[in-house]
Amino acid sequence: RSRSHTVTTTSSSFTANLSASSSTLAYDREFLRTLPGLLMVTEIVLGLLVWTLIAGTEYFLYPAFGWVIFVAVFYWVLTVFFLIIYMTMTYTRIPQVPWTTVGLFFNGSAFILYLIAAIVDASSVTKELDSHNYNSWAASSFFAFVVTSCYAGNTYFSFISWQSRTLQ
Repeated sequence: RSRSHTVTTTSSSFTANLSASSSTLAYDREFLRTLPGLLMVTEIVLGLLVWTLIAGTEYFLYPAFGWVIFVAVFYWVLTVFFLIIYMTMTYTRIPQVPWTTVGLFFNGSAFILYLIAAIVDASSVTKELDSHNYNSWAASSFFAFVVTSCYAGNTYFSFISWQSRTLQ
């Protein structure tokens, strides 16, 4: 006996829409070549150094270092998040969000809180406190000030962007 086999294929509109929308995901390589992009990468790398240098010690015995590590980890995570948003150009897909204002508030708050954390970090580092962790805490203090200056630079660029956006 011979049988005839018929195969019917269908495609749903869901898969067609999914493939169409995922192919439009952009990647902005040029962002990392701009000064704000370079500052953001520097913030991520050196911010990671700040909190790992403290986290590798007995920081929990000293409340001041708890504040520093909180600020460093909090802004490290948010900076990674914003880098992903800028690299994938997600901000173009969500035009309802005032990205220039969000960037200004983010960088401004990061600058202020990182400055406070860097000052707290530097003032808490003494040889008498714990000589075993002295070098790690001193290095974290130095890098905290460098990261603070990076956030100051990005705050400046965010302000310029915000100002030009509001003048239009």
